[in-house]
Amino acid sequence: MESMRIDKFLKVSRILKRRTVAQEACAGGKVSVNGRDAKPAHQVKPGDVVEITYATGTLKFKVLAVKQTTKKDEAAGLYEII
Repeated sequence: MESMRIDKFLKVSRILKRRTVAQEACAGGKVSVNGRDAKPAHQVKPGDVVEITYATGTLKFKVLAVKQTTKKDEAAGLYEII
């Protein structure tokens, strides 16, 4: 099964704009995978549930697919908001 670092997935799926922002969010304890805090190098795979805490609220989604690169209009197909 294919997997990818959580920081790269957040960037490729365009949930967060830059990989450095994703790394800072993970290091700051704002990202959890399957209920556990995730470091930037944590591997995600299809079926994982990711939760990101923002200042204004939280975003919870399920990983549907993992791709190394994706086009802008295909990025939303990599995850499903719960």
